[in-house]
Amino acid sequence: MSTSSKSRNVLGEPLADCGFDPVTGFYRDGCCQVGPDDLGVHAVCCEVTREFLAFSRQRGNDLSTPRPEFGFPGLRAGDRWCLCAARWQEAFEAGAAPRIVLQATHEAALEHSALADLKRHAIDLN
Repeated sequence: MSTSSKSRNVLGEPLADCGFDPVTGFYRDGCCQVGPDDLGVHAVCCEVTREFLAFSRQRGNDLSTPRPEFGFPGLRAGDRWCLCAARWQEAFEAGAAPRIVLQATHEAALEHSALADLKRHAIDLN
């Protein structure tokens, strides 16, 4: 797994890649990089579930339907995706948060969520 040496994850380590099938990230580089033009703070590397996709659709953000005009293939359960930090927190509070990859979750997520909550949903802790 390659990493971005410039950015840090929530554990203070170099940020790891999130996913390439489909290619994720606000900058579509496979990584949950954030920057000044990423107003949604797409910082949380998650593995989406059917439950979360339904939750997101109910909240007005349909992540399941392909949108070819935006190069978006639509997500299926099991896909890894850089999710808006505020949306993950909203799903967490509603009991619908997907599992996350801490090593690939940008430290900016800590502005929206407690590290302890993120760790409870981590798929990459021993």
